[in-house]
Amino acid sequence: MEHIENSGKYAGLSVNKGVSQPPSVNPYLAARMKCRRQEYSAAEYVEQIRKGNITVLSQAVTLIESQLAEHQSVAQEVIAKCLPYAGKSVRIGITGVPGSGKSTSIDAFGLHVLQRGGKLAVLAIDPSSERSKGSILGDKTRMERLSQQKEAFIRPSPSAGSLGGVARKTRETIILCEAAGFDTIFVETVGVGQSETAVHSMVDFFLLIQLAGTGDELQGIKRGIMEMADGIVINKADGNNIEKAKLAQAHFRNALHLFPMPPSGWQPQVLTYSGYYEIGIGEVWKMIDDYIAFVKKNGYFDRKRVEQSKYWMSETIDEQLRAHFYRNPHIARLLAEKEELVLRSEQSPFLAAQEILDSYFENK
Repeated sequence: MEHIENSGKYAGLSVNKGVSQPPSVNPYLAARMKCRRQEYSAAEYVEQIRKGNITVLSQAVTLIESQLAEHQSVAQEVIAKCLPYAGKSVRIGITGVPGSGKSTSIDAFGLHVLQRGGKLAVLAIDPSSERSKGSILGDKTRMERLSQQKEAFIRPSPSAGSLGGVARKTRETIILCEAAGFDTIFVETVGVGQSETAVHSMVDFFLLIQLAGTGDELQGIKRGIMEMADGIVINKADGNNIEKAKLAQAHFRNALHLFPMPPSGWQPQVLTYSGYYEIGIGEVWKMIDDYIAFVKKNGYFDRKRVEQSKYWMSETIDEQLRAHFYRNPHIARLLAEKEELVLRSEQSPFLAAQEILDSYFENK
């Protein structure tokens, strides 16, 4: 369109036509729509997973994490078909306080595993915002070298405020990774907290990463986490921090002697290492190898796996019952009514809860 300013009556003034504006719709969208990922049947998913197809494995994990009923139906069928091929890996849980260097350590540990000729899957639960439910999912950034290895599969999952739900999905993802031929599975947790119990119940070896030189070495670490650990490692044992790391090592060894012997019969070890400089990585891995050999010999390895399966069956029942309860439209209405009564102090929260549950079971 010609600008009015270019009229002869505006002497000495001219306006260029400018640049034509791009379309509001991405011109490449149609091409991208044609390249949408292929939909597979459950049998096709399993076939591709067994062949080690990482792209299809990622899609299957996305189905597991989906809340849609149709996705869950396919996901459960895929899991069932993968079960006969699962269970042949070594599952290692890795936890530690924030800043202890979990991701840097996993990067170093993972390269050590791959150098021995194995295949590694890293399942990392990434903290989500309680407000926005958003998550950075930055583990691939922090595991820079490992993420470039074709024999490694790194899958961060946002916790989205529901650590129990994510833990169950992680347990299911382990089955798919094992069916894809990954013989070592790392499960990294969000840090010392409630998720540790869930992760401990899905792994064979539970590794606790600690730091030295942070004040009281035992402060902030709960006894329950210490008792769950099959091995404790003091990270950043390098440079001027070596003596502090050795002192922390002595403190943790003394503390572990106060605890009863674990049911595995294995006395947890305390080692020092540096994930950044890769000092002592071989010793840490030898500890893990020794533990696995020890518990396989005394039968605890298989007993623990059986107990874990029973635990996750119970957890799934609890989760499904809870979901069914809150999805019930009658219960949703009753909850709103009872909340008003509780807020006005006209009924105790305990009696209100009991009446809601009674109504739920009466209408089953």
